[in-house]
Amino acid sequence: MSCSEGSSRKRKHSYGTCFEPLLDAEIRKQPDDTDSQLQLELDAEMILYNLIRSKQEMGIWPQEMKRETNLRRNVVFKALRALKIKKLVKQFVNIQNKGRIYYVAAEFEPSDELTGGVWYVDGKLQTEYVKMFKESCVYVLSKLKVATEEGIAEDINMIGLCVPGRSRQQIAEILRVLVLDEEIMEVKSSGSGEFSSIPIGTVCYRCTDEGSLGGAYKRPLSP
Repeated sequence: MSCSEGSSRKRKHSYGTCFEPLLDAEIRKQPDDTDSQLQLELDAEMILYNLIRSKQEMGIWPQEMKRETNLRRNVVFKALRALKIKKLVKQFVNIQNKGRIYYVAAEFEPSDELTGGVWYVDGKLQTEYVKMFKESCVYVLSKLKVATEEGIAEDINMIGLCVPGRSRQQIAEILRVLVLDEEIMEVKSSGSGEFSSIPIGTVCYRCTDEGSLGGAYKRPLSP
């Protein structure tokens, strides 16, 4: 093995293991004695892949990639296209950064903080879904009179509206909005009367006059 070959192999194995099988397949197609354009492109892909992967669920946008790697803009976008085709990275819309397209490694899910979580699709707020969810929470609470977040979650799940595994997170967010909108109020259980089934001091919720609307809320339809 020549010194140059040894150096090349050493440099290659310093990159992420997810990338190596794809890289090896590409290199085997090339003559060993040729410093080809393809090899330069693969180097750019590896540099970007490692950078994107290092950002984990927070991701990174192309302008930051260009600044951190000193690669030219056209090289960055060509490498990103190749990484997407190889399914090593994926993109998402960052609602906190003017709707810019960010990239994460395929093994990570973008942070809900940046995507908006279940309330957003492709960076756009699902207003009808949010409205339906609010109405569902008020409907359940008007039926239960007084309930904890857990109690509301159980009834909401029976309606079948929540995304599995996220119901408590969704409900907590919606309840905060409803409290701010004065459609429901946050209270603490006294342990007696209507609170008899709820331990003393437990945070729970009840409808306000505006929220109950004399029973005007009807059972909402699932999406």
